[in-house]
Formats: sequence, structure tokens, C-alpha cells
Amino acid sequence: MKLLHVDQALKQYFGYDTFRPGQKDVVEAVLEQQDMLVLMPTGGGKSLTYQLPALLLPGLTIVVSPLIALMQDQVSRLQANGIEATFVNSSLSYEEGARRERAAMSGQTKLLYVAPERLLKPSFLTFLEHVKKTVGLSLLAVDEAHCVSEWGHDFRPEYRQIGTLRTRFPELPILALTATATARVRRDILEQLKLRQPITHIASFNRPNLSYEVRKKHKGSYGELVQILRQKQGESVIIYCLSRSGVEKLSADLQADGIDNLPYHAGLSPRVRSDNQERFIRDDVPVLVATIAFGMGIAKPDVRAVIHYDMPKTLRGTTRNPAVPGAMASQPIASSSSAMGIACGRNTSLRKKRTSSSKPSRSISYNR
Repeated sequence: MKLLHVDQALKQYFGYDTFRPGQKDVVEAVLEQQDMLVLMPTGGGKSLTYQLPALLLPGLTIVVSPLIALMQDQVSRLQANGIEATFVNSSLSYEEGARRERAAMSGQTKLLYVAPERLLKPSFLTFLEHVKKTVGLSLLAVDEAHCVSEWGHDFRPEYRQIGTLRTRFPELPILALTATATARVRRDILEQLKLRQPITHIASFNRPNLSYEVRKKHKGSYGELVQILRQKQGESVIIYCLSRSGVEKLSADLQADGIDNLPYHAGLSPRVRSDNQERFIRDDVPVLVATIAFGMGIAKPDVRAVIHYDMPKTLRGTTRNPAVPGAMASQPIASSSSAMGIACGRNTSLRKKRTSSSKPSRSISYNR
């Protein structure tokens, strides 16, 4: 496929007239079957850098994704654009999963999303062998690649085994993508995924349409939160808590005070999580109270505030989750969004010790 077609394909499949900064360089390198590590902020358009090549390259692109919610969200948007994409995960019956795999083997699918646990199953590896012999494998895209690293904040042991596919499929290009990785984590990703002569692309993480505010947590913090939400009545807001019980309590308290909201955490059934996510994205409810199980890559360009009701475990957590506002808007959102932390509770001292070696963002200040 000639590279001059990428602009036309961008318009045809996604409706965009131009690429965001850095996207085209990555797309062209992927089309040249170059191994890459791509760091782009949430909202920078990482997903397009493998979705567009998947449509231009022959064969099937495998996308490794850590969250069912993220798979469902991306596949729904691709299908809405008429793109042949699907996922296979634990939310499906055995029969439906098998049907989708057969469709992929017959060339009816261009992008197949899977979790790392499924990718590494012997039965799925055998399936990939069949795909290679029939329609071919074009690309392995590893989303949220920082999960590969023991030094990363979301380490997943299964991610660390993805590199074994390099031995089994030595000619398959690998694209690793993340919105957050220190130099140490980047080195670990390159080593563990066995990337060959990789190009590393690091985009700017400046988000001029975001503002940050940190408030001291005290007995009146809940009242402040209610006041903020009433001031933003009708606007989309995500509130993060550290625990499932914290999510449930805060959600119930807000509902009792007339703030329409829904909870989201890993303890809910897959159906309830999916329904709550869809209702929030469709603007059926303005507020979502969630653990960090929600948020990575979710496309909702009109989120106007992200509030950490509990202090995030790491400094990166304060800048990563707030990047959700405008995550996949085709252009920067018109009005500014805010990321607020009401987060100086009794565990502050312990977390200060954990993060004392990190350099805080210039836009963040902590109040004692």
C-alpha cells in the first residue's frame, strides 16, 4: 500500500481531514512493518495509529487490551464507522467466541481485540497459526504497554509473557503503545516485548485545555464535592475513588443528595459495568463514580471534570486519569476541562513516602 493513501484513508474511514501531531509518522512506520514504542497522552490519538494501518495492511491485526470496557468501547466506535472489528473475551459465551474466531479466519474481520490472558492460551495460539495460514497476520498492537513492566504502576504478569509470540511469529511487527512510561519502563517494554530495531516515538504531553486544582480533604469535603457537582449540573464528570466500597458509598450518598450518578468498579457484573458505561457515554447520567477500572481509552469528548475523591497511589495517577476529558475528540474540546484532587486524608504521609522521589508536575501543588 502506497503511503500517499493514508490521508485519503483517514478521511474515508474516520472522517478526519488531518492527522494529529505525530500520528502520520507512526502510521507510516507501521505500514513499513517497523517495530515501535509509542508514547502519546490520553487524547493524543494512539488507537488510530494501529486502527488505520490495520485497514490498509492485508490480514488480521491483533490488539491486546487490558480492559473489557476498553475493548467494547473501541469496537463499538469502529463498527459504527463500518469497520470490521470485534473482540473475544470472557463476557462472551463459548459459542459466540468461536463464531467470531471463525469470522476472523475467513477474512471477515480486520481488527480483533483480546486480553493478554486469552492471547497466551494454547488454543488461541493455535487459532493464530490458522489465521496466519489463511488470511495472514499483519500486526500485533499492545495497548497500555506499561503493564509489561515490573516498574510500571499497572504491572500485569501476563503482559510480560507477550514477548513469547516473537519466537512463534518472528515476522509479525509489534506496536507497543502507552500514555505513561518512565525511561526505565520504556527500556523494560522494549526488552520484554523483544522489539527489533524499534523506533520510539514520544509525543508532547502538554494539554493546554486542562487545568489542575488540589484541595485539602477535611470533614466538609463531601459538601464541597456536592457543591461542585451542582455548579456543573448536566455536565459530564468522573469521580475516582480508590476502593470498590468507597465507590459504592459515595455513589449512594450522592444519589441521596439528588446527584444522579452511576457506580463503576470491577466488583460489578460485566453486564452492569457495560450498562453503566454506556449510559454515561450516552449522557443518560452526568456523573460516574469509579475506581481506576474505568477510564483508559474511553471515548467521551465532553467530560468537563475529573475529580479524585481519594489521593491517587502515584503522582502519575494525578495526571493520567485527568487526561480522560476530550480523549478522542477529533479536535481539542472547545471549553476547558479540569482535574481536581480532594485528596489529603489520613494516608497522605504513607503516599508521600512512596512518591517522594518523583517530580510533581508544575501544574500540581499539594496542600498540607
